[in-house]
Amino acid sequence: MTTSPGTTPPPAEPDAALSVFLAQRSQLIRVARRITGSAAEADDVVQEAWLRWQRTDRTQVVNAAAFLTSTTTNLARNVIQSARYRRETPLPAPGAEHPTPDPDQDPGRHAERTGLTEEALALLLTRLSPGELAAYVLRRGFDYAYADLASLLGTSVANSRQLVSRAQARLRSDRVRPVPPLAGRRLTAAFLTASRTGDLDGLETVLTAAA
Repeated sequence: MTTSPGTTPPPAEPDAALSVFLAQRSQLIRVARRITGSAAEADDVVQEAWLRWQRTDRTQVVNAAAFLTSTTTNLARNVIQSARYRRETPLPAPGAEHPTPDPDQDPGRHAERTGLTEEALALLLTRLSPGELAAYVLRRGFDYAYADLASLLGTSVANSRQLVSRAQARLRSDRVRPVPPLAGRRLTAAFLTASRTGDLDGLETVLTAAA
């Protein structure tokens, strides 16, 4: 498996990149949480994995699932090593030079992650119908059972499976539809809140409002 993390991926495949990442996201969250022991830190790790996946030359990745799992594992290990270092490092004496800010807390880094997430979700909005969007994001991003999707969307289990399957197919098509910018911002805010807090009510509300 060969990658070039610093290389900008080909612009024609952001939909494929997002589809692959969402398909792996639940597993990546479990990997990161198992290593860090923290839901909040696990989400930060997976957000960073998404950032790196966006920057990777994906044409050189032989096994996307293995690449994402390896990246997430390494990032999670870095987190716990950093936490251990902070615990073992004595506090600076009063008046001493301020410590170097944690890059994970850098507002610019946070804004970059948010911007990439908004861009990816906006692509889903332009390709998928409201029902397909709700089913796909909740299934691929948050591992919802098909029975839960059916209950939430007021449809059958079989149809909820079809919605996810159709969404997957539409992401490979060229069909797009106009979407108000506000819709993208609302979905991004709800998605990030759900990822960081585990509270999915707001995301469900946004996704099902037009479904």
